[in-house]
Parts: sequence; structure tokens; C-alpha cells
Amino acid sequence: MKQLLQSLRSGKITVRDVESPQAPKRAGVIVRNYASVISAGTEKMSVELARASMIEKARSRPDDVKKVLAEIKQLGFWATYRRIMNKLDTPKSMGYSCAGEVIAVSEDVDDLKPGDRAACGGQGANHAEVVSVLRNLCVKLPDTVSYEDACYTTLGAIAMQGVRQAELRFGESVAVIGLGLVGQLTCAIAKAAGCQVIGIDLDDENVKLANSFSAHFAFSRQVDNLVDKIKSLTSGHGVDAVIIAAATSSNDPIEFAAAIARDRAKVVMVGVTKMDIPREPFYMKELDFRLSRSYGPGRYDHIYEEKGIDYPIGHVRWTERRNMQEFVRLLAEKKIEPKHLTTHVIPITEAERAYNMIAGEAKERYLGIVLTYPQGEEVKIKNYELREGVGSSGPQMPKIGFIGAGNFAQGFLLPTLKESAELIAVANESGASAEDAKAKFGFTQATTNADAVIANAEVNTVFIATRHNSHADLITKALKAGKHVFCEKPMALTYEEATQVAQAYEKHPQQLLIGFNRRFSPLVVKMKELFGEPHEPKMIFYRVNAGAIPASNWTQDEEIGGGRIIGEVCHFIDTAAYLANDSLPKSVVAKRIATDRADSVDKDTVSITVDYEDGTVATILYIANGSKDIPKEEIQVFSSGRTAIMKNFTELEFYRGTGKPHVVSGQGKGHKEEVLAFIDAIKSGKPSPIPFDSMLATTVVTFAVLESLSTGETIRF
Repeated sequence: MKQLLQSLRSGKITVRDVESPQAPKRAGVIVRNYASVISAGTEKMSVELARASMIEKARSRPDDVKKVLAEIKQLGFWATYRRIMNKLDTPKSMGYSCAGEVIAVSEDVDDLKPGDRAACGGQGANHAEVVSVLRNLCVKLPDTVSYEDACYTTLGAIAMQGVRQAELRFGESVAVIGLGLVGQLTCAIAKAAGCQVIGIDLDDENVKLANSFSAHFAFSRQVDNLVDKIKSLTSGHGVDAVIIAAATSSNDPIEFAAAIARDRAKVVMVGVTKMDIPREPFYMKELDFRLSRSYGPGRYDHIYEEKGIDYPIGHVRWTERRNMQEFVRLLAEKKIEPKHLTTHVIPITEAERAYNMIAGEAKERYLGIVLTYPQGEEVKIKNYELREGVGSSGPQMPKIGFIGAGNFAQGFLLPTLKESAELIAVANESGASAEDAKAKFGFTQATTNADAVIANAEVNTVFIATRHNSHADLITKALKAGKHVFCEKPMALTYEEATQVAQAYEKHPQQLLIGFNRRFSPLVVKMKELFGEPHEPKMIFYRVNAGAIPASNWTQDEEIGGGRIIGEVCHFIDTAAYLANDSLPKSVVAKRIATDRADSVDKDTVSITVDYEDGTVATILYIANGSKDIPKEEIQVFSSGRTAIMKNFTELEFYRGTGKPHVVSGQGKGHKEEVLAFIDAIKSGKPSPIPFDSMLATTVVTFAVLESLSTGETIRF
């Protein structure tokens, strides 16, 4: 299929051929696009930022610069530089408002079916021939609404949410500042709701359009005595609400809103402007300033969007999906006709011309630019049959199939794989990102279907770097197909999933490695070596200053990420096991802060103690409520009159009672070394770099930690 993509490094817009989505995600819908609209304001800002120099990019995002400096301190300059350049070289999908025909739905979607006409919004609703979207961002269209009008639905939902934030009632007056696409739709919605609508813009053509299409009155901002004119239209009181839909670095919209608003009016920010609120007029009129968030309630809530779980209508009357549905109703009743806003209809194959317009390269007036897509060609969803296979236990050249080649994989795994193995096939959720990974690293095939990689007869080794909830299933499928498997941590999210993997491994004992990379760090390896043989029990203290992660982050979702104990603490449990010579655990007990607060900071601050069969005791202090000013990780090991202290993978101090420590410097958390060890095991036929029993034990310990936190008891194995 064809898809419009942007280079984050140069801002260049291209239309490329990529594979279409092959399977709907959870609460997902696959739609064949017939029309999509370019959101000129939002997408123009994206183009301008991408075309800016590196210095200008940095100036516009100071918070990102701070993160980069912190990363350089921890990972080193070149590792950080490569990661940033890789991100800038990854193409960005453009667009978030489209309409077309449903061609597939996930099992949990029951209100849409193949053949339905639909309008789509949000992430995934891109400028592409086929899109994969979420059920709560996809609404059914009646036959009376054209695709060219329906593709405005997401913009209409943005405008509608602004109107709802203004809490307008029938007969009230509203001024809309900024008469671009969203501003015009805001005027039209308020007008359809029985409000008196006044539009204001700097552009005379936008003012003229508003006067004929969306508003009762519209004025140029440069008109003399404009405040008086507006007050004269409202019996001298001023408007009941002001909705700002402009995009500017100026503070004039805020100041002008205060001047034309009545006493105790509402001022709603939908657009992007400077927001230095002048105290005197806002105080004297007791104005109510509000922000309007995107399409409405549910936006950025992964439970609502990604899981498709709706809010009860009795508690949240207007969600983002209901806003979209209401906009479609207005389209069907001809209360709003976006065709009046459309200045250009351009085939997707010529989309670069549209972006040249909004970037100012083509001196041509535009407002609504609709991209259209070919109709009539059949779109097929491919299914792959996964058969049990018998893999080789002897030496062989690894031929890699990679599932989930995202930013982490491209920064830490694939550069090493590119130099050490043959790369065959790559699968990503997005066809564009799959094609990008193929081009960057030299894969011969790219797909959007993970099963296609596992079923590929050329592939003998599968790498998995997807979200955590897919790991156990993909490991099991790949093992049953006779493939060697490298999977990023964690192995599984539940006892049942871990059992599933163990049973598959027992029947198909191929090379299997879970990405517990820290044990491969040169300094951790050196730490173990310095204690030498014979192996003695150790006292291990592992302090992790992890910092807070919002509860809304996918890693905190128990169904998707498993939470931080399963998703990240497994790293530190495995490292302790390595230092204990992969001795198996006997018991674990965990404690967390005793507090009435239920936020993730306190929930994620835990102390864990693991007793091992060899007599080693490891205490892991995982801290989410500490200062960011201290390094993230430190390991202290005590045994036989000797002590080793590893400081955040940059320095190792070893004390033997001689006064001065032996100091070793280094850098790196072992990502490169773990990949090379895994590849070498396949090439040579050696055992897996980590014994399976140890990987399984680490996984089970994370479950036991959660059980101990819940019950307050010591869990014994």
C-alpha cells in the first residue's frame, strides 16, 4: 500500500510503498481509506520542526535536551548519539483523521463489521491506503455522508470538545478566535447548537468564508474598534464564551479574549498560543480559563483507547467517540458541510504537493486539503499456518527473523546483529517502520505480521522485542516451529504463561535466551571473576534508583506491561542469581513503604530479599521515590573478606583488605555482549548463555515478590 511519511531529520515528505496492516490489534479495526484530511495547523508545525536545524530543534525542546544529557552521562556520547540519529532517521506517519471501509475487526469488537463505512481518528488514522485504528476512535457512517466530508470527523470532534468546554447554552453568544479548519468547524457546531457565533481572524479570506459558511458575524482582527463592535452585538455585555482556535506565538488572542468577554465568561483554549494571562481583566471579570483536550474524555487514556473499554454514559456523557458520532450526525443532517472548507482534493500519489503548500513552498491559497485513495482494488488479509518444526541442536549460521524492531531494538540489538548474523525478515506493527528497519539493517523482507516471520522457512532464529504481554505466546510459537529464540524480558506475565513456555521448551529445546543483559555487562562479569574460585556464598546489595513512572504508562498496566516488578526488577533478580553462580532461589520476601497513598511512586518502592540454595543472600532496593541526582544502579558484593562495588556500569572498585581498591572503568549494560553470546551459542552449538532453569526461576521470583507484597509472608520454593 502507499503511505505518506515524513523524515524527522530533514522534514522531507515522501509517499512510499509499505505492507498494509495484516491483523487488527486488541479493540482494533482495519480500514481501507478512501479519504483523509490534512490538519494544516498541526501538520504544518510538524513539518516546520522537522525542517529546523539540530540547534533549533534543541531550543524548541529544552526538556528533551536535559534527558539527552542525562543519557550521555549514563550510556556515553556515542551510544546516545546513535540512538538519537536512529530516531531522527525513522520515518514518521502523518495524519490523524480519515474515512473509509472496514475490512477486518478484532474478536472483541461487536459494533463494527467488514463492509461498514467508517470515520477514524487518532493514532493509526494516517494518510495511508489501509490503516489500523482503535474501536473507540472509529465510528460508523451512514450512506448519505461522503467520505470527503467524513474524513473531517476527528477535527470536528476537536472543535466539539471546545464547544462543550465552553458549556454554551441555546441563545448564548460565543466568539471564536482563529478561523482555520478547527475554528470554522467550531463556529459551525456552535451555530448548529443555536448560539450566536462571532468569528475573528487575521486572514480576510477566512473571515469571508466564515461569514458565508459557519458564523453569524465574522471580522478581521485588524478592524478598528472591534471590541466595541462585538459588544454592540451582545447588548453591550460582551460574549458569553471565547474559544481560541488560533496557532500563534503571540499573546494577543488571550488579551483580546479578556477584552470581549462578559463578566464571568469562559475562555477556552483549543489552539496553541502564548498563555500569559493578564491578571487585571481576568480578575476583574472573574473569567474562567479552560483548556480543551483533544477530541474529548478518553483521549490519552490507554484503558479507554487501547483496551476499548468505554466510560458509562451516566458518568461521562460525551466521550471522544460520542463526540465523533455526534459530528457524523450533524454531517448526515447537513447541519455542517465540510465541502465548503475543502480547497484541494489531491490523490495520495501527489501528496508531496500538498505539503509543499502548507510549508509555504508553493504560493497557493489552501484551507482544507483532502487526500484521496484508489477504490475498487481488493485488499486481502493474509493468514499464516504455523506448523510444528524440528530445529537443529548442532552448530548453524543464525538466520534472523525479528519481531518488534522499535527504538530500543534499533538502538541496542540490531546494530550488533547486523554485524554477526544474516538478517532475513522483520515484522513491525507499522508497515512503514518495518520497511525502515529493513532498509537500515539489511533485512531481505518486511511485514506487519509476526506469524509471517515465525512461519518463514529461511528463518532459524527469532528475536522478540514487542510489548510484554505478547512474549510468552511468541516464544511458544517460535519454539514449536523449531526456531531458536531470543526474547526481551520478561519471559511471561503469569504463572500460566511461564508454564506454557516451560512446556514448549521441554518439547522443543532450542536455544532460548531472555534479555537479562546486565549479567553480560563487562563490569558485572569482572565483578564475579574477581571473587574467583571456589565459589563462596555472598551478601549482595543491589540499589536501583529507578525513579517514578506514571501509572498511565503501558508498562504499569498489569495486562500489557505486567508492572515494574515483573517488567524491570527481573533484571536485578537475574543479576543477583548470576553473582550467586546461578544458584536457585529458596525463598523471597518483599516489603514496600507503609503509607495511605496509593500512587505508583509508593507502590513501586520496594525492598526484596532472596535466599539462594548456595547460601547467598541478595537484597534489592528498588526505589521510585528517590532523587534523580544520584546514579541509577549500584551493586555491592561481600564475600570471604573481599568487597566489590559497581557504580552504574561505569566503575568497579574491588577491595581485598590491602587499603587501596583495585579500580576498573567501563561502560555499557551488556546489550552487545548478550547478543554476541547468544549468536555464538547458535554458531558453536554451545548451551544457552543463561541456563533455562535460572531464567524460569527469575521469572517465578518476580511473581513471588508480588505475592509476598500482597500477603506480607515469605514465599518458599
